[in-house]
Amino acid sequence: MNTFKVMMSAGATFAVVAGAALVTASPAISADKPAIEVITHAGAGGGTDVNSRMMMLRSRRTLKQDMVVVNKRGGGGAAAMEYFRSRPADGNSILTFTVGHAISMAMGKTKLTVDDMAPIMRGTNDPQILMVNCKTTKYATPEAFLAGVKNGDDISYGGTHTGTIDHISVYLWAKKNGQDMPKYIPFDGGGQLATQVVAGAVDVGVLNLSEASAPIDAGDLCPLIILGEARMDPIPAAKTSKELGVDLVLSTTRGFVTHAGVDAARVTEMEAGLDKAMKHSMYQAYLMNSGLDSTSPMASDAWGKQIKMMVAEFGPALKAMGLVK
Repeated sequence: MNTFKVMMSAGATFAVVAGAALVTASPAISADKPAIEVITHAGAGGGTDVNSRMMMLRSRRTLKQDMVVVNKRGGGGAAAMEYFRSRPADGNSILTFTVGHAISMAMGKTKLTVDDMAPIMRGTNDPQILMVNCKTTKYATPEAFLAGVKNGDDISYGGTHTGTIDHISVYLWAKKNGQDMPKYIPFDGGGQLATQVVAGAVDVGVLNLSEASAPIDAGDLCPLIILGEARMDPIPAAKTSKELGVDLVLSTTRGFVTHAGVDAARVTEMEAGLDKAMKHSMYQAYLMNSGLDSTSPMASDAWGKQIKMMVAEFGPALKAMGLVK
C-alpha cells in the first residue's frame, strides 16, 4: 500500500495533540519534581510545536515528570536558543533543535554553541529530495540527472526562501559535483514549490517527501535523488546521492537537547525516557502520518554528530553564498 494513502491530514494530527494537551498529568508523574520546559521557536500548531508535543505525550510518563511547552518565537530560532541559554543546567530544560537552529548558529545569530548543548534524541528526519516534472524532464533516471549536472547543463532549482536548508542543499549539491551555484528561485512554501515544479517554473524542486505526496501520487512529480542515508520505500526509483558517488546527506530534522553541564546520569535518564516514548505506537503513528518512518528517532551520540555536521557545513556554505560576512 502506498504510504501516502494512509496519511492523516495535518489538522487531524494537531487535533490529537491538542486533545492530549488537555489531559491532566498522569498519577505516575511525581508531584515533587518541577516540570520540564520544552522550548520551541514555533507557534502553536507549527511543525516543530507539534513534534514537541507528540514527544511529550509519552515522555511525561516514561520520565515520571510533567512537561510544559515554552514558545519563544523570533530570529529564526535565536530567541528560543537565547532563552534556553539563560536556563539553569539542571536537566529540566529541553530545546527542540532543528535544522533552522543550525543555520542560525552558523550565521552567528545566537551566542549558543554546539559545545553548550548535550544531545538527547533526534525526533524526526525528513531527507532533502531532488524532484523533477515527470512529464517534461529530460532526466528519466537519477543517473541521467547526475550526468546532466556534471556536464554543466543549465538547470534551475527551486526551494523555500533564501538562506534555508533548501538553498544550502542546492549550493552544496552543485559544489560536490564541481559546479558553481546554479539558478535558485525561492518560493513561499513547499506546497507552492511543488506546484511550480509541475507548472514548469523551475527544472528541479528541493522538497521533502511529506511536502510532495499529492503530485507524486498523481504522477506529476518524480523524485530522483535522496540526500539521505538510505532509500525510501514510497519512492523506490529514487536513489541516494551516496549511491551515486556524491557524499552529501542533508535533511529537514528536529530533535532534542539539554545543557552540556547537566549531570551525565540525568542526560542518560532523559534519553532513555524519550527513546521509550518515541517507540510507543502513538509516536510511531505520528511519524507515519507525517510521511516519515521509524528511522527518524536517533540516539544521542549519532544525533550529536549530525548537529555538529550541520553547523560545520552550513557556516562555510552560507559564507560562500554571500549570506554571511
